[in-house]
Amino acid sequence: MPVARHVSPSPGDVVLLVGTMKGAFILRADPRRRDWEVGGPYFPGSAVYATAYDRRAGRHRIWAGPNSMHWGGMLQSTDDFGQTWTNPVTANVKFPQDTGAALKQIWQIAPGRDERPDTLYCGVEPAALFVSHDAGDTWRLVEGLWNHAQRPLWQPGGGGLCLHTILLDPEQPARIRVAISTAGMYVTEDDGSTWRPSNKGVRAEFLPDKYPEFGQCVHKVVQAQRRPDRMFLQNHWGLYRSDDRGETWTDVANGVPSDFGFPIAIHPSDPDSAWIVPLESDAFRCTPEGRLRVYRTRDGGAHWEPMSAGLPQDGAYETVLRDGLAVDPLDRVGVYFGTRSGKLFASTDEGQTWSALADGLPPIISVKTAVA
Repeated sequence: MPVARHVSPSPGDVVLLVGTMKGAFILRADPRRRDWEVGGPYFPGSAVYATAYDRRAGRHRIWAGPNSMHWGGMLQSTDDFGQTWTNPVTANVKFPQDTGAALKQIWQIAPGRDERPDTLYCGVEPAALFVSHDAGDTWRLVEGLWNHAQRPLWQPGGGGLCLHTILLDPEQPARIRVAISTAGMYVTEDDGSTWRPSNKGVRAEFLPDKYPEFGQCVHKVVQAQRRPDRMFLQNHWGLYRSDDRGETWTDVANGVPSDFGFPIAIHPSDPDSAWIVPLESDAFRCTPEGRLRVYRTRDGGAHWEPMSAGLPQDGAYETVLRDGLAVDPLDRVGVYFGTRSGKLFASTDEGQTWSALADGLPPIISVKTAVA
């Protein structure tokens, strides 16, 4: 096994958590974001779809969900930026025996609200939501969603039947939204006891009813923190905005080369600004015309502008997956993304110009940001 290198972030440093098909990496840079150090690989040989940074209650805790071909998905954490990791003897996220289900993959790890510093959420495959109220020591299945009457009708997408997005409403503590491929979005307003679909206006091109109540193949959803009524959604064919907290959706694929894609990121303080990386189609999941371009809107999706300075524009048939695009909270906002060919790019001016942080990593499947 390769010997991992380690980084030691200082307060205020930017931290990137990069999950790949063959392990995880931790990168750090000071707030100027010019020179980056790379730590890892951690969990070499395991796919890491989910990572998260938890700074609540004075922690500096990183969570990861490595997936072993032999043991399946397992949650592990480090409080020293990867120098030591917890190593559970048995699976800590697992389905109750009476469900007849077995955990296949951990797709998302989400720290809970600041006022609940020991609460965490975990989205998995087969599509389900788990919650922990003791800082990750024990987990329970959110039965309100698992027992939903529509669940037996959910169908897997190309990546499986996975719960990949967890959005905690910034203003309403009992409201949580989740996105499932290919069930669509579901919302609870009572902290998980009951759930309802929330997909009005989102197309499902592959179904006879193009606008069903549920069954949409949602790829990623983001929500503005300072104006939580504003949300953006990247669908399997379709790019949408909501101005009523996801109750209804409007197509905003204006001037993009394709409305097919996986990732979407929103500005941490400007709800009108967001970034996407379009792909050619579901049949050819590569950047259109072999040009690697990130598209940004500054007016809520009325217009999208391509940004390519510093990115390859000839023969760059790249793919960016649903969690492969992220932003940091600095001023100006940093934007980061990784590709399935193992390239990691960064912009410190909100996407105007780009530089390569790494070339030759294993296929990148997730990128998350944090400030130490």
